[in-house]
Amino acid sequence: MAAKSAWAAFPHDAKGYAYAGDALKKAWPQLHAGDCEPFPDSKHAAALLKAAGKAAPKLDADALASALQDAWRAFHSGDFKAAFEVGEKLGPIGASVATKAIGIHATYLVDDDVEKLKRFEQAAKLAEAAIKTLPDEANSHYRHAFALGRYSQGLSIVKALKQGIAGKVRESLDTALELAPKHAEAHTALALYHAEIIGKIGAMIGGLTYGAKGSEAESHIKTALKLTPDSPIAHVEHGNVLLLLHGEKEEDAAATAYEKASKCKPKDAMEKLDAEFAKSQIE
Repeated sequence: MAAKSAWAAFPHDAKGYAYAGDALKKAWPQLHAGDCEPFPDSKHAAALLKAAGKAAPKLDADALASALQDAWRAFHSGDFKAAFEVGEKLGPIGASVATKAIGIHATYLVDDDVEKLKRFEQAAKLAEAAIKTLPDEANSHYRHAFALGRYSQGLSIVKALKQGIAGKVRESLDTALELAPKHAEAHTALALYHAEIIGKIGAMIGGLTYGAKGSEAESHIKTALKLTPDSPIAHVEHGNVLLLLHGEKEEDAAATAYEKASKCKPKDAMEKLDAEFAKSQIE
């Protein structure tokens, strides 16, 4: 369990991100355009309970739906600690919201590098349990790739490759996209997978050893931007992909991508953090 004191508060005004009552369901398609998370109504909750079997929490479908909706409300409004705690208590069924909450919080609101790594490791373990229990949920696999990918960014590339993290990330992303071909965040992550390997170890070794291709990186980021043109993170990562693949030659195009990200109107706390990060890159 992450230390209580280590949950830095969301540093911006969250008033516009409350989504009380029916507002959550109404806004859900926009809020989850990037990760294709199904809306946790009673019907979906019942399906999750059935699929989870013995690993399911002792709740009926209505109570589970209500708990999941509250966890996602907390996430969208920037109360990442509450979202994580509710999700974690629900076991593998709550892993999607728990891993996203601890992962986004660690990415932007944890300064200590050792603590950051611990959080991503914790998120990866939660996602691993979700893969075992709910293998048909695209986000069981995507959250695993997200957590491991962020974890590996905190290590040296040699260490990350030695630990075989690249292969695990690739496998989880491929599975997520098989289950949800329009998963924009998985397309973005796969673009980064190809670009980071090429950027760090070169196109030839990257291609031969890990199947990394610049054309794949460009194709996946293009798909992500097409699926979620209003998502700040898609534009931020577009900028990152350009720099990893082309370096200084594409600095202006990368700056344009960050600028686009900074001008997106955030729909929740996560997008606000994404957009503010983009602003910090061009100031």
